Amino acid sequence: HRVEQRPREREQPGGPYWLYGHHAVDAALANPERKILRLAQSGAGDLPAGGGHEREQVPRDILESWLPPGAVHQGLAAKVHPLPDRGIEDVIAEAEGQENAQVMILDQVTDPQNVGAILRSAAAFGALAVILTERHAAPESGALAKAASGGLEHVPLIRVANLARALELLKKGGFWIAGLAAEGSQTLAEAKLTGKVGLALGAEGPGLRRLTREHCDLLVRLPTGGPIDHLNVSNAAAVALYELVRSRGEQA
Repeated sequence: HRVEQRPREREQPGGPYWLYGHHAVDAALANPERKILRLAQSGAGDLPAGGGHEREQVPRDILESWLPPGAVHQGLAAKVHPLPDRGIEDVIAEAEGQENAQVMILDQVTDPQNVGAILRSAAAFGALAVILTERHAAPESGALAKAASGGLEHVPLIRVANLARALELLKKGGFWIAGLAAEGSQTLAEAKLTGKVGLALGAEGPGLRRLTREHCDLLVRLPTGGPIDHLNVSNAAAVALYELVRSRGEQA
């Protein structure tokens, strides 16, 4: 007796995809901008408030056939449309009138877990947005949303075709752009950045591209000095955001 394998649904860039896990699904249900197509549960337990969405009870193997292999779904998933696109101009407008604001800028960071973790830190420390390149960057996906633990619904993920042009627009909008690089002449703490700041980080290995560095106002580093002298990009983002928020608290 041969068991027929169900075709696994693929996540298409720009098309509907599955969110999974309680934090990601709960946050999506609470976000009025998120369009929910299906809400599915496997096993017992209370479903979150579904905002009028019909809830499907499905066997665990069916639910898992809809998700990436090994997805930690906690018996809950929602099929959704990607969030509406937002642009650099939206961030600049939101920052207008604010004394302090921060955005994260990711130069070709492709790993969805890293981008998701950075979104989670951005939400925790009050960043306005996470800016990505359109190409060579992680797409909006269930894996990214899971790592973001709800942050995807709170901090906009903005994709730009030309990162150098986006940096120039941010600068015209009143932002200082600080690139995180090991060869920075000063630490982030020593830079004592105030006002509106964009923190630019590159992918592990290559780091920031030359053109991106040239469009930064300054290069700063984190004071690492142990036997492992570099951090994962998502850890570096969290440490840098903490330092930025902490130092501003001291200067207030």
